[in-house]
Amino acid sequence: MRRLLAIVATVLALAGCASQVVPPIEGLVWQPDNDNVALRGDWQKLGVKRLLVQWTAVDDISFVDNGGVPSAPKLPDWQRIAAEPWAQEVIVGLAGRFDEGKARAGIVELAEQSVRIAQSKPPVNVSGWYFPVEIDPTWTEAPKLGPLLNKLPRPLWISVYDSANVGPYELAESLASWLPPDVGVFFQDGVGVHAREAYVARHYTNVLAAKLGKQRVRVIAEAFRPKQGGGFRPATLDELRPQLATYQGYPIYLFEGRYVPGELVNQLAASQAGRK
Repeated sequence: MRRLLAIVATVLALAGCASQVVPPIEGLVWQPDNDNVALRGDWQKLGVKRLLVQWTAVDDISFVDNGGVPSAPKLPDWQRIAAEPWAQEVIVGLAGRFDEGKARAGIVELAEQSVRIAQSKPPVNVSGWYFPVEIDPTWTEAPKLGPLLNKLPRPLWISVYDSANVGPYELAESLASWLPPDVGVFFQDGVGVHAREAYVARHYTNVLAAKLGKQRVRVIAEAFRPKQGGGFRPATLDELRPQLATYQGYPIYLFEGRYVPGELVNQLAASQAGRK
């Protein structure tokens, strides 16, 4: 069965890459920080109507009023964002930390902070919630997160990735053993950091969907690539188009807004216009 799933995933991936046709993009991820509070773009041209906000509080600084921790120097214009066509529905991220190790070590505190900040949700059409402590196989204490997630509002989502390359089956089995059954999963494809090829990420997604249920699985497509000299840059059309085509049939969320500028949006939209 596993071999059959792998073959199917590869065939679908190769078909997508061959067509180079970009499917409709459901969502966009936004990671607010003090230098990134004014999210603007034309992502609705790609079909985007849902916004996933990484967090509304990070490192004990809030990007909403009355968040239970000190407010950021400048808050996002939530009312303007709520009126954007690409933010018709918003999955609101709760409390997190920039440092992954500190976030994992402080999940109890972050869960408590998340309960408080959910009561001060931004004035947007909230379609769900996201707990921004990311999960991968190297985090052996991740199962301790299960009871804490039960205290958070629903619908609820988390994100997962596989930095250890344990493979999709072990990842799916591990998640299914402790993740509350009503919590959805965003799978980070790892393509932007060159952790894997898109067809392999598609196989991961297929396996997760088979184990958890397709309605619980969405794909985060990394829309960036390493930049010479350090840091990251937006992916080019030739890099991103086959990546997105491979995920045909799954809800795709682009990470992150700053890596999908207007010119790239127009190029991708032109590819979508060639759909038959």
